Amino acid sequence: MTVHQVRSAILQATSVTIGSVALLEVTTHLPSQGRSAPAYHSLFDSILTPLGRRLFTPENAHHLALEVVRRNWAPRGRVENGMEVEIGEERKLVVDSPIGLAAGFDKDGVAIGGLFDLGFSFVEIGSVTPLPQPGNAKPRSFRLVEDKGVINRFGFNSDGAEVVREHLRQYRQEFGGRGAGLFPDERCKNGKLKQNDVDVVDEHDSKSDEHEDSKIAREKSMHLAQSFFNSLAWTSGWAWNRIVKSPQHRTGILGVNLGKNKTSEDEVEDYITGIKELGPYADYLVINISSPNTPGLRSLQQADRLRRLLTSTLKARDEYAQHAPLFVKLAPDLSPDEMKDVAEVMLETGIDGMIVSNTTNARPDFLLSKNRYEAGGLSGAPVRERSTECIRTMYQLTNGNIPIIGVGGVGSGRDAYEKIKAGASLIQVYSMMVYEGPGLISRIRKELAEIIRENGHRSVEEVVGADCEEIYWRKREEKVNKKMKEAERELVDM
Repeated sequence: MTVHQVRSAILQATSVTIGSVALLEVTTHLPSQGRSAPAYHSLFDSILTPLGRRLFTPENAHHLALEVVRRNWAPRGRVENGMEVEIGEERKLVVDSPIGLAAGFDKDGVAIGGLFDLGFSFVEIGSVTPLPQPGNAKPRSFRLVEDKGVINRFGFNSDGAEVVREHLRQYRQEFGGRGAGLFPDERCKNGKLKQNDVDVVDEHDSKSDEHEDSKIAREKSMHLAQSFFNSLAWTSGWAWNRIVKSPQHRTGILGVNLGKNKTSEDEVEDYITGIKELGPYADYLVINISSPNTPGLRSLQQADRLRRLLTSTLKARDEYAQHAPLFVKLAPDLSPDEMKDVAEVMLETGIDGMIVSNTTNARPDFLLSKNRYEAGGLSGAPVRERSTECIRTMYQLTNGNIPIIGVGGVGSGRDAYEKIKAGASLIQVYSMMVYEGPGLISRIRKELAEIIRENGHRSVEEVVGADCEEIYWRKREEKVNKKMKEAERELVDM
């Protein structure tokens, strides 16, 4: 190949590259918006997610999805502003949107940064047990495609608190937040950052003994060809970093969901161990006593046992993670009397919040899938109405005085809005992503913001508990009176 031919090839390739990038921008916005582009969302939601359901078992698809998120290949969420929520009194949580991830997707905290990039304002990892355990035998996860539901009987499979603590430490060192300063940066030694060994190649070191004209011409051609391939590599690298990789990870509120080991003889001590080991890195902690897949776990929701558990874990929280609000996660299968007992215990002990609700053992009559008879907890669309009703009941029983994180079958902004009206301050999503794809998070945030504005509200907090009118208006009045007193004090101080 002559010098002229190589130069022509480079010019032609450059023109094609520029034209391709321009065409890609006009048709998909990928060059300018990267993983936030609608086309990238559609790729995952309309093609890859359905394909994954056809090609992989539920558990293998779960592992694949987690790896995609960990490697930052998943769609990047499109953020809606004006959705900030603040919950709690003494220990406040402030999020820029009420939409978060429920526990169960990232059990061991390996993909936290990527999950925030999806558009979640808060991420809950776990459940984490003190000691590693494999969980129940496989298969243990089943899709109910016709019903947009999922049944699982994982049984708290976990790498254990020690491994998860290391994952949290690494995350906090990179992104900051709780626990970031507990350990020195292991990359540093004697105050200097260790450098990776780099092989240095002298690009000018070449054999200079050959001076024949033919070899000089060949070297020029090779140099031009190398320039061409370097340009191609740079263009590919630019496209990868611009379209696939994020310019900067998002961060948010990080929760840690705690479980007990299957063979443990002292469940209270298991939860205390989890608080001690992981609490320093968490923005909030969750005591999970409602999984249907660990024998005897749900009996901890009985009044006397719950009182002992919450008293002990709150004491441990005050000792090891004083900053962290402590939540308890409840089942949707509690009877009205059991719900009343649980509400009384929570008010008595001063728990910071509750998550309503976990998966259900019930099988509604309307289920169509052949997998509906599998043992385990049912989640997704079939539990949507039941979980919303549980939220409404618990909000009423506690007079709206204990913040609620609502979860169960949320697949749209309307679903989230209904749970907020029922009494939830924050919303968690998980199972519906199996059917709607990762772009669901951006759609929920957008739809929820539109619905709130269409109904004449200025914030999420104005919607919380609207279904319970007596409590709702009493709390609104209390809030107005509080603001008036604060304004009066400011005038006196002036």
